Amino acid sequence: MDDHDLTPEQVVAITAYVDVDAPPPEPSAHFIFGTNQAIPAILTAARYHDGLAPLIIATGGVNRHNGIVEGREFYRLLIEQGVPQDVIRYEDRSASTWQNVEFALPYLREALDSRLSITAVCKWYHRRAIHALRTLLPDVDGFYAITWEPVYGGSPVSRTTWITNSDGTRRIIREYHEVPRRVADGSFRGATIVEGMWR
Repeated sequence: MDDHDLTPEQVVAITAYVDVDAPPPEPSAHFIFGTNQAIPAILTAARYHDGLAPLIIATGGVNRHNGIVEGREFYRLLIEQGVPQDVIRYEDRSASTWQNVEFALPYLREALDSRLSITAVCKWYHRRAIHALRTLLPDVDGFYAITWEPVYGGSPVSRTTWITNSDGTRRIIREYHEVPRRVADGSFRGATIVEGMWR
């Protein structure tokens, strides 16, 4: 699918398919997917201060674009934003969305053992994040998602502007193609929003 050939109806359908936003109705463990952008750490710290994120799990190894270690950088930013050290767990070895979840499984189990639901903190279109959680934690009823808009090329990639941002377009088209392909081949479990939760 060439993004130059997309009709307005296709843009709407793609946006709806990749949009993972499903905010939790109560405090929950917040699971930050790796990225080199600071927005999710700042967002999650604010939610901690609002009493909504009693446990925070940060993920990410060495970022291939700028060399930062994402999990450690999130940890630093959270502490800088006034989140207590004992609230934060992090892994700093992962190199993919799948590994974000895989390497943080002990912390996710800790959250579940504490009777906390899990809220993904990820880019609004990062549907692979949801499917990685569903696949690696198949016994969990469902997951919530708090989303944010990344900035590429100096411009935010939003639900209405992604088609005009070449970096955003490439990433969103990738999600749109990769997720159903992986569900079909069995490497991802299916997931859909039911009663406000990804199940």
